[in-house]
Amino acid sequence: MPKPTKGPRLGGGPAHERLLLANLAAALYTHKSIKTTETKAKRLRPLAERLITFAKRGDLHARRRVLSVIGDKEVVHTLFTEIAPLVAERDGGYTRITKVGNRKGDNAPMAVIELVLEPVTKKASHKAAAAPAAAAAPAADEPVADEPAAEETSTDEAADAGAESPEEGAAAEAAADDAVQDDAKA
Repeated sequence: MPKPTKGPRLGGGPAHERLLLANLAAALYTHKSIKTTETKAKRLRPLAERLITFAKRGDLHARRRVLSVIGDKEVVHTLFTEIAPLVAERDGGYTRITKVGNRKGDNAPMAVIELVLEPVTKKASHKAAAAPAAAAAPAADEPVADEPAAEETSTDEAADAGAESPEEGAAAEAAADDAVQDDAKA
């Protein structure tokens, strides 16, 4: 649950702020992105994300809780049928706030708050990356001739040289292979 904010309210009183944030949330779900002041966007984020979490549950009680905040049934239907399935794999962070500069009239800092609807890409864990490397290590320990051992050292040299891209790594390996062949000729 978000921490209650202290200090002045957005619309004057608490009831007006509640209605203002509910209307902003409805506009966000309808248009997927809205431009507002930074303060309103920051105050909207916890409410919007909590309502999306209810929509991900998808049961009748969750729908009624969202309807108690947003009175428009069409917007709630859109939230439950279109937005919730798109963020089903996401564990949070359903909104993104981007600062866009100041408003021309009163120089108020403006921001765009938008729904993050891109699919989640899971990062490979360190253990999962180490398992294939460990499986490849026993095969590399059985050199057939002196040449594969030299290739292993050249790969290590390329890694130690700090190759930052695959192309640089390939170039470093080629240079190391040339050096090994020159040593073999001499």
